[in-house]
Amino acid sequence: MVKPDEAAVLQLYRTLPASRRREIAAASTPQLRARLAHIERGLAMDRSPGAMAAVLTEQKEMQAPHLGLIDAAFERVAAGVPTKLLLTMPPRHGKSRRAARWAPLWYLRRRPEHRVMIASYSSDLADDHGRWIRDAILTYGPQIGIALRPGSSAANRFDLLGTEGGAVMAGVGGGLTGKGAHLAVVDDPIKDAAEASSPTMRRRLWEWWQAVLLTRIEPGGSVILIQTRWDEDDLAGRVLADEASRWTHIDLPALALSEEDALGRPIGGPLWPQRYDEAALAEIRRSVGERVWWSLYQQQPRPQDGGVWDWAWITDNRISASQLRGIDLTRIVVAVDPAGGESAVGDETGIVAAARDAEGHLYVLDDRSGNRGADVWGREACLLAIELRADAIVVEANYGGDMSRQILHQAWQELQREQRTENMLMPAVLPVTAKHGKRLRAEPIAQLYEQGRVHHVGQWPTLEQQMVTWVAGMDSPDRMDAAVHGLTELADPQRSGAASSNYRDGRLHGRR
Repeated sequence: MVKPDEAAVLQLYRTLPASRRREIAAASTPQLRARLAHIERGLAMDRSPGAMAAVLTEQKEMQAPHLGLIDAAFERVAAGVPTKLLLTMPPRHGKSRRAARWAPLWYLRRRPEHRVMIASYSSDLADDHGRWIRDAILTYGPQIGIALRPGSSAANRFDLLGTEGGAVMAGVGGGLTGKGAHLAVVDDPIKDAAEASSPTMRRRLWEWWQAVLLTRIEPGGSVILIQTRWDEDDLAGRVLADEASRWTHIDLPALALSEEDALGRPIGGPLWPQRYDEAALAEIRRSVGERVWWSLYQQQPRPQDGGVWDWAWITDNRISASQLRGIDLTRIVVAVDPAGGESAVGDETGIVAAARDAEGHLYVLDDRSGNRGADVWGREACLLAIELRADAIVVEANYGGDMSRQILHQAWQELQREQRTENMLMPAVLPVTAKHGKRLRAEPIAQLYEQGRVHHVGQWPTLEQQMVTWVAGMDSPDRMDAAVHGLTELADPQRSGAASSNYRDGRLHGRR
């Protein structure tokens, strides 16, 4: 039995930093050390859903950085921070087990007075989650400090002993009348591709989301939506289109697509390499096909039928940087498609470098596109031109052509003052005025890809995905537009020949 004064000491112990607690434990008697170990176990379980799972399963429950992001969301909610989180990630990466099982169990441990709602595409799946949580309370209840109220232990609804808290489970589309929640977790609201492709089913899901689920959230409550993407107009797509500013979106593709990756992975880095390394993901990609790969695994659903590019045209003709070193390049250009033009996709500035050899083969060398303002993209384009010794910068001139030229000249002058131009002549600025529609501009370049005359040097996943999923009539992405501008400049024999002969300043010295 713990004496009152000893209880006060133990309570104080809980508030001390870890280093001080270790010092106290080292100097304690065996009996006191056992009590301190019990406290440490509880503190560890309080830390996060993943930490609690590790303690209760004796480190058998898997942990990974992406699961840590799920943990962090529930930690914010438990701390009383109203949260609207959309987390998109591929299947078989532990999202349901963490977000719809361990995390709600941990949340009820931390906030036993609260009610949790869990919804999935079917009541059976939601009940499976509820049954797992209920059984975990029965198994670990004494360790986590919560218990079920007698007579309240159904898989789809249960209440906690001594409090108003508990959990309720429901299938998407089902009724939730009279049932409120401080936290709603919607996990995998879409069953399959057939459901995702049905406008009727998508509309019903959206109506249920607005009229049923969101109306059951208590004041100051939180919603966590975790799903694999299926369609541009799926539930996640609607949320992003209608109220993106009110939500935190954490996007976790199977292979990282950008330098702004939520986990800081390099481009092409796998999400969970311990389970699915690059080779395993490549095999999945071959098995499921490109449409499923980009939707379910890369979280980039786009139409595939009727596209201008074919994946094989890119992948079959890709070369490495070492292979490029054996090729004599006659011209190198950097192409820019500033944000704010025709494209509404991502509103990026496309910055793509391309080259040509003496035989007329073309090479995509780099992709530096991104969400860059006018004060940034000009500098980025010039730095890339310096790095590659480009002879020209091709820039879309339909929207603010004179301004684009001025931005590039100012950026070059600034780099000259910083002595970063390496004594290069400023690349010629070649404005492109698009006189034809996007498809008419893209098709001649796509034909060169089909003929095997365009080679990507390394992998540029975001650019490539934009190419193969673009369909005429859609807004075209800026990366793709920049690539088309640059390759068009290089592919035109008259323009290429004219450029080579008209440069009287030696900028192509050393190139054939």
